[in-house]
Amino acid sequence: METKLHAWHVANGARMVDFGGWDMPVQYTVGPREEHLRVRQAAGLFDIDHMGRLELTGPQAVEFLQRVQTWDVSRIAPGRAHYGMLLNESGGIIDDIFVYHRPDSWLIVVNAANTPKDTAWLESHARGFDVALRGANADACMIALQGPAARGILQRLCPETDLASVGFHHVRDCFVAGAPCILCTSGYTGEPGYEIFVAAGEHLRIWEALLGAGAESRLLPCGLAARDSLRAEACLPLYGHELDETTDPLSAGLARAAVSLTGHDFIGRKALAALALERPARILAGFEMVDPGVPRPGYQITNGGRQVGRVTTGLFSPSTGKYLGMGYVEAGIAEPGSGITIMIRDTGKAARIVQRPFYTSSHWR
Repeated sequence: METKLHAWHVANGARMVDFGGWDMPVQYTVGPREEHLRVRQAAGLFDIDHMGRLELTGPQAVEFLQRVQTWDVSRIAPGRAHYGMLLNESGGIIDDIFVYHRPDSWLIVVNAANTPKDTAWLESHARGFDVALRGANADACMIALQGPAARGILQRLCPETDLASVGFHHVRDCFVAGAPCILCTSGYTGEPGYEIFVAAGEHLRIWEALLGAGAESRLLPCGLAARDSLRAEACLPLYGHELDETTDPLSAGLARAAVSLTGHDFIGRKALAALALERPARILAGFEMVDPGVPRPGYQITNGGRQVGRVTTGLFSPSTGKYLGMGYVEAGIAEPGSGITIMIRDTGKAARIVQRPFYTSSHWR
């Protein structure tokens, strides 16, 4: 599958790779390290049109959302958005999602590779509710403008909207270079920025208008490699790595961010409430390498010669200059300072548990 901006990426030198069935740019000619640092220092523009979008309408939309996902949507006022999860009955994570409260509808954004699974699951649970659920990917192209310069760049193209007044996780309809768009102050990089839904047919013009408006601010188009290293430094989870149906939000350290255990009876709540009464057996922890070596997903984590977990994400961090990783480990050794060993090609490499996130932006305001 191809995003609406696919031809632009190919024409502008992007290296394309398969990502969950989508042909996506992994990097451009400057390389992923420069793209990464540009987002930290200035701004980057990402094609995220592969993300799944579902529009929910109907008089029982709130009741339906309260049943199928983990955040209490009665706390999401119109013009706001929030992170949540779809869980199975045992509390395992089917997907992590974003829920947007539009004036007359709700928009649910899901992970690209999970879109068919999530759609079928939501439709199966919609029976008995007076709601309508439809795929909304064709309505708009989804892009992300991220970095400390993002607000200034975007403000040049939408002078009628005071972006300084649009708070975090707020949703606002506006015109960007004359095209109707939906803005949300959210992202997946650890930096301030926007995820933008550009009206279908205007995507290429707005993409190029943003690049033009951001030229003096050193804006770059960025690919999947930079997106992954940025989210990893901020310790933001990736489905299929930190999250899956064998993982629960408590073990992942996401209960406060994504779950309201009081206020509504969602699928998986009973199992999650029972888990909350006990300390999880394993916890998602961050670590840094003491010995040189690149931790890769799937590598064993050991302690005292015994396997205690596996790496879920590993990288060289451009922002810190360190080799870092995340993985689920036994709760008893998950405290910062604990020594662990990462098995890299059958050789043990020393590492230590450290506080998450690895990187915290100084640019939030």
